[in-house]
Amino acid sequence: MTIIKAKVRDESKEKNNFLRKNDFIPAVLYGEGIKNISLKINAKDFEEAHKEAGESSLITLEVDGQEFSVLIHQIARGPIQGEFLHIDFYHPSTKKKVETEIPLVFEGEAPGVKELGAILEKQFYELEVKGLAKDLPKEIVVNVKSLKTFEDKILIKDLKIPENIVFLKDPQEIVAHLAQPRDIEKELAEEEKPEEVAEEGEEVKEGEEAKEGDKLEKQKEGPKK
Repeated sequence: MTIIKAKVRDESKEKNNFLRKNDFIPAVLYGEGIKNISLKINAKDFEEAHKEAGESSLITLEVDGQEFSVLIHQIARGPIQGEFLHIDFYHPSTKKKVETEIPLVFEGEAPGVKELGAILEKQFYELEVKGLAKDLPKEIVVNVKSLKTFEDKILIKDLKIPENIVFLKDPQEIVAHLAQPRDIEKELAEEEKPEEVAEEGEEVKEGEEAKEGDKLEKQKEGPKK
């Protein structure tokens, strides 16, 4: 299990900006039997642990010699560079199931893309699951090698996950499938057609109105002598 070392911080002396300037990330630990504990973590250590464990699998958080099994519950990032600004660590119950989103990792090459010129369409990039924290996978692999024709589909029920984990979406929902290649020129032509028809319709309507106007004028003038 991935291990991250952290230290309890004194919020009155170690402000967030001060920590970030010194290559630390402010954090908080909370959860089953734990009141909020303010922490600081070495930025490089966290980056490596995050790459290895992701945000859905348990990691060991070592706080001043004491170990906690935790999930990376929430991450605040900078709006421009995406740097880590704050981390929430959640210590879950060992008996209570949790709900979380697991990222999907698409692997392989769909034969239909090469042979038919099809487009691989992905309907989901992560899926919500429920289970004990200790059973949560880091990611769910989706192998697209079975997509050979436009009729082939990969459904949620086709994905492999640990036995004690369940999906919270309809298992019949489509995760990935092949779509017909787009004909850009045809789409542009179809977009222009309704406008042309509308214009032609307006001209016909105006002509009809003119004819109706002539009839009214003739009725007013009366029959020719």
